[in-house]
Amino acid sequence: MSDLPAGLPREQLLRYILALADDELMLGHRNSEWTGHSPILEEDIAFSNIAQDELGHSLVWYTLYEQLTGKSPDSMAFERGWQDFSCCRFVTYPRGDFAYTVVRQYLFDEAEYVRLSSFGRSSFPAFKDIAGKLLREEAYHLMHLKGLVTRLGDATDESRRRMQAALDAAFPQSLGIFEKLGGEDALVAAGVIPGNEVLQREWLQRVVPVLASASLKPPVNTQNGTSSINCTPDLGGRQGKHTEHLNHLVDDLQLVYRIAPGAKW
Repeated sequence: MSDLPAGLPREQLLRYILALADDELMLGHRNSEWTGHSPILEEDIAFSNIAQDELGHSLVWYTLYEQLTGKSPDSMAFERGWQDFSCCRFVTYPRGDFAYTVVRQYLFDEAEYVRLSSFGRSSFPAFKDIAGKLLREEAYHLMHLKGLVTRLGDATDESRRRMQAALDAAFPQSLGIFEKLGGEDALVAAGVIPGNEVLQREWLQRVVPVLASASLKPPVNTQNGTSSINCTPDLGGRQGKHTEHLNHLVDDLQLVYRIAPGAKW
C-alpha cells in the first residue's frame, strides 16, 4: 500500500476517491445499456465507447483506492451492497430516452472537466497525474456531446421539446454531482480540492452558454454575469441515501460475479 504525503487527511481523501469511482462505474453501466439500441449506428458506437471510457475511469480511481487501502477494484465494485456506494443519484437513474442520455452525459462531462482541471493544482500528486491522462478522453466526450446538444436542441420542434424535457429532468439531478461530502472542508484546507461549491460555479459558467446556444433553458437565473440556480437539487447519494434504481442497477452489475465470486477471468 502507498503512503499519503504528510498533512493530507486520509479518511476524507479515501471517501472522495471512492465517490469519484462510484460515479464513473454507474454512469458507464447506464451508457452501456444503449449498445445495440441507439437511434443510429454512429451513436451506438459512440456511446459504447463512452461507456467503456467511463468504466475505465472508474478502474483508475478504484486502483488508486487499492494503492492506498489494499482493497481490490473487484471487491469495491462487486462485493459491496448497493447502500454502501457513494455515487450521486444522477448517474443511477434509468437511461430514459436518448435525449435524456445526451443531456445527462453532457452535464456530467462538463462537471468532470472542471473537476479534473482543478486537480492540476491539487496538493495530492496522484490527482495531478490522473487528471492529465483522463482530460484527453474527456475532451473527446465534450466535443461529441456539445455537438449533439447543439444539433438536437435547435433542430426541429420535436427535438427541441424532447431535449428541453430531458434538461428539465436532468438539471436538478445533476446538481447532486456537487453534493458536499463528509470531510470535504478538510480536503479544501489541505489544498487537495477547491470544494464542490467552487466547481459548481465553474460548471455553470460552462454549461449555461452552451445550453442557451441550443435554445434550451436551464432553471438558472443570470444577472450581471452571475448565475444562480432556480430549482431544488436532487441530493442524498453522497450520504448513501439512494433510490431503488441503484438497487436494481447493482443487482444487474454484480449478477455474474455473484455466480462465481472471486473468479479470475
